[in-house]
Amino acid sequence: MLDVLAGRSRPAAGEVRATGSVGHLPQDSRAADPAVTVTDRVLSARGLDRAVKELRAAEERMAAAPAGAAQRRAMAAYVRAEAAFQAAGGYPAEAEAARVAAGLGLPQRVLDQPLGTLSGGQRRRVELARILFADHGTLLLDEPTNHLDADSVAWLHTFLASRSGGLVIVSHDTGLLARTVNRVFHLDPRRAVIDVHNTGWDAYLAQRAADDRRRARMRANAERKAAALHAQADRARANVATAVAARNMARRADRMLAETEPVRRAERTARIRLPEPVPCGRIPLGAVALTKSYGDHRVLDGVDLAVDRGSRLVVLGHNGAGKTTLLRLLAGHETPDSGRVVAGPGLRLGYFAQEHETLRADRTVRENLAVAAPRLSDHEVRQVLGAFLFSGDDAGKPAGVLSGGEKTRLVLAGLVHSGANVLLLDEPTNNLDPASRDEVLAAMAGYPGAIVLVSHDPGAIGALRPDRVLLLPGADEDVWSEDYLELVRPA
Repeated sequence: MLDVLAGRSRPAAGEVRATGSVGHLPQDSRAADPAVTVTDRVLSARGLDRAVKELRAAEERMAAAPAGAAQRRAMAAYVRAEAAFQAAGGYPAEAEAARVAAGLGLPQRVLDQPLGTLSGGQRRRVELARILFADHGTLLLDEPTNHLDADSVAWLHTFLASRSGGLVIVSHDTGLLARTVNRVFHLDPRRAVIDVHNTGWDAYLAQRAADDRRRARMRANAERKAAALHAQADRARANVATAVAARNMARRADRMLAETEPVRRAERTARIRLPEPVPCGRIPLGAVALTKSYGDHRVLDGVDLAVDRGSRLVVLGHNGAGKTTLLRLLAGHETPDSGRVVAGPGLRLGYFAQEHETLRADRTVRENLAVAAPRLSDHEVRQVLGAFLFSGDDAGKPAGVLSGGEKTRLVLAGLVHSGANVLLLDEPTNNLDPASRDEVLAAMAGYPGAIVLVSHDPGAIGALRPDRVLLLPGADEDVWSEDYLELVRPA
């Protein structure tokens, strides 16, 4: 729906009418030029990046121009460039862009880096910063808290709550919804309609529960009366003189049921379970002195790690601390600058990537699962897909058109029959509806193999029941304590 409102997709019927400017943050932010710096990408939302470049170029020409007419021309060009810069917002706008970036966990050292050197989570935060800096009249935000740490989530809550413009938001962050929305649109997938509730989030939940109870009472009363009418009609049919009356009573009973609102059925939920791990040694996975840099920025510096069989390790740290990089190194998706990953006896890895890069966008849902679990027969592939809510034509969709939640479910489906005895999970609850999230948390709690978890979700960390915690960027390891949950709880 947000894609249609933003003009990224065309509706089958009807039209979208927009008044004023609209900013859209999709779940799958489209890639910008990887050579563009973070600062230029954010400033481009107001065209300020061009004004800055022209001003810097005018400064250089003025400094290099010889005395006389050439210098006067260069000075005149500088005055024009400075006027254009000030008209676009000038230094206050530059400072505002930096404040938005900092609020979303993009530190000063990142601002001059090309986008191509950033992680997927960092690039998404750049796109969110760009949308917020643009100061659109209306924002369409699809899961804006994905990839944000606790401090950034708290900042975003405050920013959106204080905005005067309009906001349409899709989010599973109920704290964000409670603080920011004053209307709730419930999209009912079975009826393909939207129920509008002119209340805030907490009032909506109470109203929806009351509506469900009212529907249940009305339906029960209608069914009781209809049953009585049908019984009376059955008795009347035995007599020819009352046969017409019997038919009328039966029709009235059927009409009574048809006109009564159906009781809301529970949403379908993916039946998520994690693999039964194959046997392995006492320490199936380790790392020795792992070091990784991107350009001049050293992300990891001498990380040592030993993942014991069946252990639970949670990796914590602010955005950009190297959590995703560590999991990518352990999974073999990147190579360390120095140090090494040690595969112990019997290691079988299962990797859930934050950006779903283990999926092939050009392959169908069925083909991706068949590659991830090659031992499954075609019949078993269909069964697994059905358990993860991919039914009928869904199996033939290219993975590239799936939503973030659908991609999450597809990757988890691939892990089910992997036999992995060590799972590397990078934000596995992102994009999931509450019921599916609960299924993932229950599956994690019951999994007998080892888990290395990166997450900003306090519920996911609590469900893991960690033995140990690794704090990045310092690579300090400690026995788990509930006090560490404060690092991921929004203020």
